[in-house]
Amino acid sequence: MTRSLIIFFLAALFLTSGCRNKDRNDKNIFYWNIAAGFNSLDPAYAKTQSNIWLVNQVFNTLVELDDSLHIQASLAKSWEISPDGKTYTFHLRNDVYFQDEAHFAGGKGRKMVASDIKYSFNRILNSKTASPGAWVFHDKVLYDNIKHEYGFYAPNDTVFIIKLEKPYRPFLQLLTLKYCSIVPHEIVEFYGSEFRNHVIGTGPFCLKYYYEGEKIILHSNPHYFENPLPYLDAVVVSFNPSKQDEFFSFIKGEQSMMIGLDPSFKDNLLTSDGKLRQQFRGKFKFEEIPYLNTEFIGILVDKAIDHTPLTNKKLRQAMNYAIDRVKMIRYLKNNTVDAGEYGFVPPYLLPGSKKYYEYNPGKARELLKEIHYTANEPITLSTTSNYLDLAVFIQKELEDIGVKTNIENVPGSSLSDLKTQSKTNFFRASWVADYADPENFLSVFYSKNWSPNGPNYYHFKNAEFDRLYEAALTEPNDQKRNQDYMQMQDIVMDDAPVMVLFYDKVIRLVGNGVSGLNANPINLVSLKRVKIL
Repeated sequence: MTRSLIIFFLAALFLTSGCRNKDRNDKNIFYWNIAAGFNSLDPAYAKTQSNIWLVNQVFNTLVELDDSLHIQASLAKSWEISPDGKTYTFHLRNDVYFQDEAHFAGGKGRKMVASDIKYSFNRILNSKTASPGAWVFHDKVLYDNIKHEYGFYAPNDTVFIIKLEKPYRPFLQLLTLKYCSIVPHEIVEFYGSEFRNHVIGTGPFCLKYYYEGEKIILHSNPHYFENPLPYLDAVVVSFNPSKQDEFFSFIKGEQSMMIGLDPSFKDNLLTSDGKLRQQFRGKFKFEEIPYLNTEFIGILVDKAIDHTPLTNKKLRQAMNYAIDRVKMIRYLKNNTVDAGEYGFVPPYLLPGSKKYYEYNPGKARELLKEIHYTANEPITLSTTSNYLDLAVFIQKELEDIGVKTNIENVPGSSLSDLKTQSKTNFFRASWVADYADPENFLSVFYSKNWSPNGPNYYHFKNAEFDRLYEAALTEPNDQKRNQDYMQMQDIVMDDAPVMVLFYDKVIRLVGNGVSGLNANPINLVSLKRVKIL
């Protein structure tokens, strides 16, 4: 179907149905399709974005992030951190109840207490659980080798204490992760591995029906502690893998929201500069949200691969100057992302960030001349099919300054293996923040995180960077820690083990009748304040 025919078809759909829910009695139901699917509502396995989205509707954590990424109270109403930074004391709400379940006494949800938090956190660390979230506490929480117990303490029902091995200033950020959601021990023990299909939490919505691979239906929790939330009566989530089907379903008013645009219809919806085409304006809300995801090209900087010229810092710097990121995102991304000129940490997470590599092919050629660079054998850029257009653009930009490249198109799993095993020295990659602290991005350059046991696939090593990184982990002053992060980013960007391409954004299409659906840079969807008008 040509672009003009698709646009005509979309416009006709709006004229006949409009972007709204049809006239029906279920005005307080939120309809949502998650094309990526999901595999578990158990927070112990809340690793994928889809799992995180749904777990967030059913469960709560001790603390949570607001839309500006500030720590807020949730199950804990207040907390203190000891002067040495190693003891966290949380004072819990006394009015939180688990959702009703037949296996509670009388079938009614019981009050959540501190021992539930201790159980939930120990469960994450238990090897039998095999939770991908064990890293949150591993090597951070104190471990008693004699009692074989972790430093989680529940002295009474409303006080919970965590003791750390050593100070770790981003620790509160970690506790906002959905892995750290609180579960009731007796329900988990009763269902075992089937808890994923019978989840019980303290959150605004309860699991009502679960049709494997097809649909999930959530009902509002009448006993939710943040009264009068939630406003919705129900949430219906489908898992149609076709983004095109999802899009047409949205514009017909059958879905309340759509997250992300597939390249197959991106140009039909947006102009080249990222604006909504005229015929769709006012039909629905179009939202662009900064996302804590950096897309980049990684470079192996040591001699793990023989005869690579990429060990030369000035070559890496020249390659960075050669990329016109502004042109790249305009023509390949319709300006729906931000040009990666400010370093590896997205600038909205590290205020005060400066620009490092703006487009300057003249500077690039000067650097190549200084090192007497001659293009002998091409450098191979490893990527996946989804990013071939970016790879071709980079190839042409580098060729313009005299650096030849080949493109190797490999499956995603193969590219991951190549990076981990240091079998590629030039590769496309991305880093999505697990938690909203610059340390999460900068940790990939810490020398003790070298692959294959860590995310430092670049084999970057700098003693001053490591010193600053370790100091920042224990620094109690936020301003001083931010200065340390700035210096660390300066060191990384000067050495150029990466070529930052862009900082991603989340695109959301939201029905005009939907209100209260706030946005945030971690792309966490919270439906508890949503209303259908």
